[in-house]
Amino acid sequence: MLHRIVEKVTSDLQARSAQSRERYLERLADALARPPRDRLSCSNLAHTLAAKDEDERVIIRQGGAPHIAIISSYNEMLSAHAPFKHYPDRLAAALARRGATCQFAAGVPAMCDGITQGEGGMQLSLFSRDLIAQATAIGMTHAVFDGGLYLGVCDKIVPGLLIGALAFGHLPAVFVPAGPMHSGIPNKEKAAVRQRFARGEATREELLAIEQASYHAQGTCTFYGTANTNQVMMEAMGLHVPGSAFINPDSPLRDALTEEAARLVARNSRHGERHLPLGLQIDARALVNAVVMLLATGGSTNHGLHLPAIARAAGFKLVWEDFAELSRVVPLLARVYPNGAADVNQFQAAGGPGWVMGQLLDADLLHADVATVAGEDLADYAREPWLDGDTLAWRSLPRHSVAPDVLRSCAEPFAPEGGLAVLEGNLGRAMIKTSAVDPAYWRIRAPARVFDSETAVQHAYTAGELVGDLVLVVRFQGPRANGMPELHKLMPLLANLQHAGQRVALVTDGRLSGASGQVPAALHLTPEALAGGALALLRDGDIIEIDAQNARLHVEVEDAQWCTRTPATPSEPLAAGFGLELFAAQRLLAGPADEGGSSLFLDHPHTGATP
Repeated sequence: MLHRIVEKVTSDLQARSAQSRERYLERLADALARPPRDRLSCSNLAHTLAAKDEDERVIIRQGGAPHIAIISSYNEMLSAHAPFKHYPDRLAAALARRGATCQFAAGVPAMCDGITQGEGGMQLSLFSRDLIAQATAIGMTHAVFDGGLYLGVCDKIVPGLLIGALAFGHLPAVFVPAGPMHSGIPNKEKAAVRQRFARGEATREELLAIEQASYHAQGTCTFYGTANTNQVMMEAMGLHVPGSAFINPDSPLRDALTEEAARLVARNSRHGERHLPLGLQIDARALVNAVVMLLATGGSTNHGLHLPAIARAAGFKLVWEDFAELSRVVPLLARVYPNGAADVNQFQAAGGPGWVMGQLLDADLLHADVATVAGEDLADYAREPWLDGDTLAWRSLPRHSVAPDVLRSCAEPFAPEGGLAVLEGNLGRAMIKTSAVDPAYWRIRAPARVFDSETAVQHAYTAGELVGDLVLVVRFQGPRANGMPELHKLMPLLANLQHAGQRVALVTDGRLSGASGQVPAALHLTPEALAGGALALLRDGDIIEIDAQNARLHVEVEDAQWCTRTPATPSEPLAAGFGLELFAAQRLLAGPADEGGSSLFLDHPHTGATP
């Protein structure tokens, strides 16, 4: 028996999305009725085959075997994506052993938020998700494929790949991760040096040494930020080979999981034993499962943007109220940095996403009867992969936690509610990550200090101007203003103030890194300041109340006084260079944060356009 709230949220999502989902399924059915390659002209097909060897040409020309697209985000800038360099050859060989063929259809851009933090290029980060979706579509639009293998890990890359893949939802899809790097310096030790550097107590050489000891090899960064939350989402939606999220890149088990991805996508194609179009697989149940796993693991706030955008790509209208309603009944079961001391390798060793999923299935908090790339039951993802000799196999996980400081059961959770909350009030709506913040700091009532940029805050901090209890307001950071950059460099400053005894919090229409914690932060505030949001009316000294327990975000200003205020305009020009001028159209078309902050769906109220 499914938990009544999970059932209600799923039913509500289906009802509010009935028309948009129907339109999506009509497009899917139309595409299914037009098999790839069958309608190509001889010239079209000749171009498709030109670069292939003769054996593959014969197989593709005959049309009786799966032909699979590989879309990869490989580059050498991202440690998480560097392992993908050799994946296409490995996947091609695995497909060939099953009589299938493939083509590397597209490489999509993948920028590193860790490199661009605090720099102008960070203003392209969120927009890169939409560009990745478009680049994915360009690769798939050749209309010769029977399925897709999507290689990605990090922040905007996996959501972008999935949005693009859903545009070709008549085809099966399997997402292929690369796994985390081995553990380096503990995350808390790294954070402590960052805070000491912000106070002027650590040298740049000391800071660089600690950063390099933390980010030291190929693989995903080991904190539980957006990149690793992506991997848990893929498991929850049944898009991975089961249990493949957190297996290290250089292991034989990782190689076996990668080859299994090739087998599954061929099996799930129209030429295989089990046809599973992606657009049918990703339904309301799969989306709700993703939100539940996000909440239970205390994952990244960035998924308050990404999951609504992914849902819209499949014809669903997932709203923040769905997150809030589920959060009240989904317990917090994991403590992984920044929610705790463990990194994702320790999380995996303790049982990882599979153990959490097993607990949630036992508590009737997940839809079990869903189609996944592996089968027809989400229980496949509540086991762990291993090598039985040279054979890939799966085994059951312990029923009881072997590391109660990292994972706990639904009967004895770290917290009775999920790791994210939605705040509402006369300032608008925002998300807050409660799982990484001590409950003693969940409520604050203090004067506002209002800034228009991260840089202005840093100058004020250096000058010693951030004194006393305060709510730091950083506005004009929304999607339409400047692309909604992460404001990660604010966290060490605010953490220092908090440790010094000040009561502090952050309110912004921008984002934070999925790794940020400690200080209460009302993020993704919508409407954003540039789109008529109340943030544009705030002044220094206004009393702001944040109450995560009661989901409240309120400014104490008399209505009569509020109505006389003139909205502020950005006091600083947009950053120049970094290619930002090429993304002006995306800023103009970007939707609100609670709808995903996307420029791909032109039915937002401020555009006046329709899909």
